[in-house]
Amino acid sequence: MTPEFHRPVSLDRIGAHGLDMTVEATAAECAALAERMKLPAVLAVSCTFHLFREGRDRVLARGHLKARVTQICVVSVDEFDADVEEVFQVRFVPSGEESEDVDPESDDEIPYEGNLVDLGEAAAEQLGLALDPYPRKPGAALTEPDAEAKPYPFAALSGLRRLN
Repeated sequence: MTPEFHRPVSLDRIGAHGLDMTVEATAAECAALAERMKLPAVLAVSCTFHLFREGRDRVLARGHLKARVTQICVVSVDEFDADVEEVFQVRFVPSGEESEDVDPESDDEIPYEGNLVDLGEAAAEQLGLALDPYPRKPGAALTEPDAEAKPYPFAALSGLRRLN
């Protein structure tokens, strides 16, 4: 199945000095990404990449993602627009040759098939990772419970104890 944001690049295009590429999502791709990421909207996504060959079939990609999304505030439940910006590094490796290293400090590996790496899908994955899992609208704050508030109707009963 083709991903929502598909930008395949042939490994043959990556020369000795690397390859610089920029990918930008169309309005339709942004709408599909919003649905995938369960967001009210993805307004814009662009990502610049610098690709380096590491041997015959591995590619190191340094990227700079910029996006504008609409999120839902966890405090007020209001929708608000937020900018997302992330600098990252990933490694494209042939499918089936991923490392079993679970070190969180090592580069993420993205498997690919054939002779094509998908920069659009790499950008979409980075967007998903960069999103705040608990988005808060600027200025939204939790309110403290009112200490002077009336106790609930059965509060007095909680103080009573059964006498034997």
